[in-house]
Amino acid sequence: MTTRPNHPPPLFQDDRAGSIYRTAAKMIYEKGFDATSMNEIAEAVELTKPGLYYYVKGKKELLFAIMSFAMDQLDRNVVAPANAITDPHRRLETIVREHARLLTHEPGAVAILIDEIGGLPADQQAAITRRKRDYFDLLRGTLDELRERGELRAVDTTVAAFSLLGMVMWLARWYLADGELSSDEVVRDVTTIALAAVLDPRPT
Repeated sequence: MTTRPNHPPPLFQDDRAGSIYRTAAKMIYEKGFDATSMNEIAEAVELTKPGLYYYVKGKKELLFAIMSFAMDQLDRNVVAPANAITDPHRRLETIVREHARLLTHEPGAVAILIDEIGGLPADQQAAITRRKRDYFDLLRGTLDELRERGELRAVDTTVAAFSLLGMVMWLARWYLADGELSSDEVVRDVTTIALAAVLDPRPT
């Protein structure tokens, strides 16, 4: 059985572009895409507006770059570790845990994948949607494997997959970094609740 490495790669890139995407994502997440100006983003990342345009040609390109960046983080920190695990039970646990962990560390970029995708041109929407579909198929496929093994509750796997994603993504709405619970405690509890919701508790 393949195990997850003890030391996963960093949650986020440390290069300048990554820093811009994180900052811009946080602003867009908090204010909305339409209400966030390139001038405000440039000021927040300590660049002139022409300096910001060195990295992106415009606001819509920046949004696409942020969403691509977010999908890269999902691929690196959730999909890659999950794909390395053959056991579907452990794979499901990894998907939920690492996605929740990603959201508690930096909700902005991943959260706006849902909220702001309508701001992209049709071809870019399609590109991001394809990547999101690949992730969804990984989750649903894992649930299908569990059903075949008799380890899943009597639920439709498509409904279950969307429900799990909704539960995890909602972390971005309510999680507070300075709250009573640590991020590790929140991730632990969300993972426990999510698995209990879909796994059959009866012995096989």
